[in-house]
Amino acid sequence: MQKKRWRKLGFMRRVLTCAIASISLVALFSAHLHMFFPPSQVSMLPDPYKLPAQHETQYQKLSRERPHLTKVPLPALKLDGANRSLDSNKLWKPPPNLDFTPCVEPSSSYLAPQETRGYLLVHTNGGLNQMRAGICDMVAVARIINATLVVPELDKRSFWQDTSNFSDVFDEDYFITTLANDVNIIRKLPKELMTATRAVKHFRSWSGIDYYEQEIASLWDDYQVIRAAKSDSRLANNNLPPDIQKLRCRACYEALRFSPHIEAMGKLLVDRMRSYGPYIALHLRYEKDMLAFSGCTHDLSIEEANELTAIRENTSYWKVKDIDSTEQRAKGFCPLTPKEVGIFLRALGFPPTTPIYIAAGEIYGGDSRMADITSVFPILMKKEKLATVEELVPFINHASQMAALDYIVSVESDIFIPSYSGNMARAVEGHRRFLGHRKTISPDRKLLVRIFDKIANGTMKEGKKLSSRIIEMHKRRQGSPRKRKGPISGTKGTDRFRSEEAFYVNPLPDCLCQKEPTENENSTTVVLKYTQKRLVL
Repeated sequence: MQKKRWRKLGFMRRVLTCAIASISLVALFSAHLHMFFPPSQVSMLPDPYKLPAQHETQYQKLSRERPHLTKVPLPALKLDGANRSLDSNKLWKPPPNLDFTPCVEPSSSYLAPQETRGYLLVHTNGGLNQMRAGICDMVAVARIINATLVVPELDKRSFWQDTSNFSDVFDEDYFITTLANDVNIIRKLPKELMTATRAVKHFRSWSGIDYYEQEIASLWDDYQVIRAAKSDSRLANNNLPPDIQKLRCRACYEALRFSPHIEAMGKLLVDRMRSYGPYIALHLRYEKDMLAFSGCTHDLSIEEANELTAIRENTSYWKVKDIDSTEQRAKGFCPLTPKEVGIFLRALGFPPTTPIYIAAGEIYGGDSRMADITSVFPILMKKEKLATVEELVPFINHASQMAALDYIVSVESDIFIPSYSGNMARAVEGHRRFLGHRKTISPDRKLLVRIFDKIANGTMKEGKKLSSRIIEMHKRRQGSPRKRKGPISGTKGTDRFRSEEAFYVNPLPDCLCQKEPTENENSTTVVLKYTQKRLVL
């Protein structure tokens, strides 16, 4: 009897040992799988091109068909070099926001709009984001000079020839009502003043409050209507009253939202991108107008370079005509090419399965120019891939509205990466800072082009060493909280203002304040104090 008991006990031990070993193997396999793929990527591996069920919107009523997406076979994942030791969750982790939160409420001494002294007409200029910043500044100017603001006129004469009106791009009613306690805003100039003589002014760039209170406000003595011929960069970045700075933020991040049809389509694109998991919004500024304006022709053919030069010379409002492309690139003034962006993303450690939204217009050179990055990162999406032709019909011939869709998808992305620090890149970065310092990786183009040139001439190779170097270069370029940068030392006059970091790129410290708990840390009720702490750059 005792021998039988020992035999049964031994059999049970062997069964338990096998079970424990099996569980350990499964756990080990699972750990290794999640080490290389975040959960969102693991779930998408079987079919990375599957779109979510579409929510019913006015645009989906046009077509019940999902947009056709070509399934490109994913290249085998390379898990050597830097990628082997990389914790993929770290790639997507946003920078610590140090408990900064929006604080844009006016002070206790802030008054409702006083009796108007006249009407301010505004002709905005530039593309979507240049106009956005200008509109917000003109709201502040109207407050300073005690004017009634007429809903601004959008630029219809710029390179893009967009015929959109204010209400086509922005929610006009919301704009007027949201700012009712700040500025009187009307849709049109009163009929009796339509033929009145107007003071047409080019407001001085980066002007302070004294300029507007004294020089511009004095025009009310002779005129009932002042027309601002341009709106961009007409207000100083710094040294303005706190209530004026907060008003700029309320205008930009609260009042100036896009029109309902743009918001709805933008949300739809975001939802469809999210079906792939966390995604990068890549502002690939490599369109014809950008290259012509900047004079950047690196890696282009002679025929392409000549075409861009001709465009620049024939565009009257682009003042600089003679540009040395090599010098521009060496200084970091040129956008990264699609090929260079691919090298950059790979060096940062992003795997080929990374979903990337291309926030851009038509890339100069088309698919052939995109081949180098597409071969490495095949899940490249853009509006035209995520939406049907029918869904894009209301936007397709309106550059500002198409740009607004890109803006929404970029602001909502897990990571935003601009290939060039243009108006959209700066606007999106500032908005993401305001919303909680969402991760924004700003490539150091001046240093990167030296590396890319060494790769091109064979003196440097891609791999672990290069990856570590590029990662180290960009540790402090990921959108973490810091005070807005002032002017470059030694600069004077206009150059001094031009060298400052723009207000809408970084609204800290004016519109972002740090939360602090009370001294009694054990209390279950935490009282938050808003303090504007000085940050070390």
